[in-house]
Amino acid sequence: MRKALVPGTYDPITNGHVDIIERSSTIFDRIVVGVAASPKKRGAGPLFTLEERVALVKESVAHLPNVEVIAFSSLLIDFAAQIGAQAIVKGLRVVTDFEFEFQQAALNYHLDPQMETLFIMSTPENMYLSSSMIKEIAAHKGSISDWVPPCVEKAVLARTGA
Repeated sequence: MRKALVPGTYDPITNGHVDIIERSSTIFDRIVVGVAASPKKRGAGPLFTLEERVALVKESVAHLPNVEVIAFSSLLIDFAAQIGAQAIVKGLRVVTDFEFEFQQAALNYHLDPQMETLFIMSTPENMYLSSSMIKEIAAHKGSISDWVPPCVEKAVLARTGA
């Protein structure tokens, strides 16, 4: 069975994330969406708790029968090995993503040469989309409905008071 890990902070999950997970699910027999704890990512930390992010991801990918969602707080490469993944799948949007992901893939290869990293390019409609932008737009009372699943829109609006 071919199993891949699609890791991320998912704070919150966007339609771009869902697209990468959906496309990965057609390539691999099993997909584990790894929701990283990332308590200090970009300053103050995530908008949603780890448990909330896991719940939102589960609801957003519930239509995919070969996908499971698991929280993790360990080193990515260790988590991938722990779940028996043969590959780590990352989405790429823009050149700056490539630079960061290329560096991480090289370090992961050094730590475990057996673990492959695969990159899936975002679709044009999702190339500019990021969780940070979603939070920024929502905080300023802009509409995010085109870019996130309905459950996420509801949760973000409730959290930001928009």
